[in-house]
Amino acid sequence: MSTGKGRLEGKITVVTGAGGGFGEGIAKLFAQEGAKVGVLDLRADAAERVAAEIGADAVALAADVTSREQMEAAVARMVDAFGVPDIWVNNAGWTHRNKSMLEVTEEEFDRVYAINVKSIYHITNIIVPMMRRKGGGSIVNIGSVAGIRPRPGLTWYNSTKGAVNILSQSMAVELAPDNIRVNAICPVMGETGLLEAFMGLPDTPENRAKFVATIPMGRMSRPDDIARATLYLASDDANFITGVLLPVDGGRTV
Repeated sequence: MSTGKGRLEGKITVVTGAGGGFGEGIAKLFAQEGAKVGVLDLRADAAERVAAEIGADAVALAADVTSREQMEAAVARMVDAFGVPDIWVNNAGWTHRNKSMLEVTEEEFDRVYAINVKSIYHITNIIVPMMRRKGGGSIVNIGSVAGIRPRPGLTWYNSTKGAVNILSQSMAVELAPDNIRVNAICPVMGETGLLEAFMGLPDTPENRAKFVATIPMGRMSRPDDIARATLYLASDDANFITGVLLPVDGGRTV
């Protein structure tokens, strides 16, 4: 058991898509480091499970990040429970299956943009005025190496992550005078529920090996890899860092 204060002691945080995968890892690490955590997920049962595993320092927030109305309600619940967030992590994401760009339907295109990009628009409009009144804050967007070094077959998904990466930098410049830092984590393909969709192939050891071969450090990313990097950028340890795209990728983008 750790002693002393955690790196997020006294901080109020929300993590979207926190009912599993990277988001669950981030939420649990933030709580271990002393934060009050809003576990936001589309799946109410998943959000409640993670919040229950964290304990009294967490609240489950069941909401669809693509709905402005639901996000406003979730933020209101968070404020009632713990206060205005100091840290917001936009982790919720989705991908179409790995396939030809010409085979992606308009419905799939609209969904991937709504979840990966428009959700940040909604959340920014809700949370930034609150952070301004509070005197500052830290926003971490989970982008992707897909927006830096794209893989074929994921063209429209790649473009959403390119948008997340550049909007993170643009937000950082615009919000710096308000003492609101904005950074992006850029994971390589990870061991999450989206893995088969990213590969476009069954999740077998042989198919994993094909993708792992493109990562110099020889493995995919894991929730704890992303959580630790997010912790750093979210915390006061990074209080003079904004507009950074931090690849957590085992060397893939080199």
